[in-house]
Amino acid sequence: MKIPQGYRFASTYAGIRKERKDDLALIVSDPPAAAAAVFTTNRVQAAPLRVGREHLARSGGRVRAVLVNAGNANCATRTGLQVARKCCRELARRLGAKAVEIFPSSTGVIGVELDVELIIARLPDLVAHLAPDRLPDVADAIMTTDTVPKIATRELKLCGGSVRIAGVTKGAGMIHPNMATTLAFLMTDAAIAPAVLRRLLVNAVEQSYHRLSVDGDTSTNDTVLLLANGASGRRLGPRDRPAFQAALDDLAADLARQIARDGEGARTLVTIEVEGTRDDAAAAAIARSIANSPLVKTAIAGRDPNWGRVLVAAGYAGVEFDPAKVDIYLQGVKVCERGLAADFPEEEMERRLAAPECAIRFVIRGRGEGRTRFWTCDLTEGYVHINADYRT
Repeated sequence: MKIPQGYRFASTYAGIRKERKDDLALIVSDPPAAAAAVFTTNRVQAAPLRVGREHLARSGGRVRAVLVNAGNANCATRTGLQVARKCCRELARRLGAKAVEIFPSSTGVIGVELDVELIIARLPDLVAHLAPDRLPDVADAIMTTDTVPKIATRELKLCGGSVRIAGVTKGAGMIHPNMATTLAFLMTDAAIAPAVLRRLLVNAVEQSYHRLSVDGDTSTNDTVLLLANGASGRRLGPRDRPAFQAALDDLAADLARQIARDGEGARTLVTIEVEGTRDDAAAAAIARSIANSPLVKTAIAGRDPNWGRVLVAAGYAGVEFDPAKVDIYLQGVKVCERGLAADFPEEEMERRLAAPECAIRFVIRGRGEGRTRFWTCDLTEGYVHINADYRT
């Protein structure tokens, strides 16, 4: 695993979650990194998200450290802002940094007061155990209902030499386009100005986290943060941007797929491709509607090639199209032609749908150039059990 230079990581158990499992993580950049972030579109926003946005503005887009806790969202509480700000001040003091250079983040249960002393007490241990090879520990510590940690790395050559990109993310439920119950921390050792960094991040998120849905719910803490500390000594020039953007897009899409694959109670990763719409936005709207349809998702869970549900979900997406020009493919097999049933082997399709991955392709015949790719998962009884017991 090729981790970007100039970053150190640590995690520990602070007693925030009931299970004795690391629930506090730290990412430190030496030197301070340029930073850009995108956040949830939910009108209800957690305290650490509000503080993080404020710190990015006041620091001019510079971050020295990211402090993340799992098990408590620090949202809709009386002391949320005080907790987030005190954690930043205390960590900054131990790192010799400014409080506005600390980026706080939380994930977990909403509406439960977070005991700040649990975090403060563990900061010395976190700082003392920072190491360049502990990124996997961070990926593990930030999980909530996730069943596996999610991490990805890339390396690419620029005009002046090689740079690296790495990312960790979490999420398995309350996942919907325009962010989700997900945190993602991406980092590179290339030198990139904050304004350029933001454009790169927005482009990458649009093709990854905004093309992802598990259950149609959008959370209060969703954050994707991108850091660039220049520790490689390589500056991203104009000629390097397309290659860097492609690598960042690929890494973000990899992380998004990992979330969909690990959807709460999911057995099947579903990839939806839509093509032939008037533009990409229309394709995304149709894909999102298909992905969020409980009937489509349960059909996949039941190994039922019920293409009619796909057509219906597309039909209420708010996009104009002629159903008589629609072809639908499941697992590469045409099951609908020009809006009507195609001849396909029913039993064979049931076997194909038992695979761990399912491909849905929705094609509108004609000259439309819009297209998109979207990720979701099936919907099983496991989702109900997980969410019914989440608080208790």
